[in-house]
Amino acid sequence: MSSDRAPPERGQATIRFYGVNAEYGELSNFALYPITLKGKRWPTSEHYFQAQKFVTARDQEEIRNANTPMLAARWGRDRKRKLRRDWERVKIGVMREAVEAKFRQHEELGALLLQTGDATLVEHTENDDFWGDGGDGTGRNELGRILMAVRLRLREEREA
Repeated sequence: MSSDRAPPERGQATIRFYGVNAEYGELSNFALYPITLKGKRWPTSEHYFQAQKFVTARDQEEIRNANTPMLAARWGRDRKRKLRRDWERVKIGVMREAVEAKFRQHEELGALLLQTGDATLVEHTENDDFWGDGGDGTGRNELGRILMAVRLRLREEREA
């Protein structure tokens, strides 16, 4: 994490992130920050999220043990595996759980998130118009929304 970043200006600032090696790449689910959830260590929040799509412990463990977050994501899109029936209903909550764990379990990440101030956080990619902005701003940006909600929760806790 780069500590020499200037905080964004107050007001309507927007921070766009995507690649793990780009500025604010730590916000990506592919960033190599392990999390502990459900009594297990997951190499990244992406590993956790993808594994939760499936019914069997075997599928979940295979994804947890994927060598890279990209491989975990690829396996998570494999529809030969038995997808949870409730996945569409619970996926945002699962993502929130993973993201919150990441920013709580890594103090430097929590600090980075708080340093983004009131900036709008946007996963900027044409590859995803649900979690990201679709590349042109028309996507739902659900990951950005979750990050901003976690940031608000962390800020409120620190001010309490």
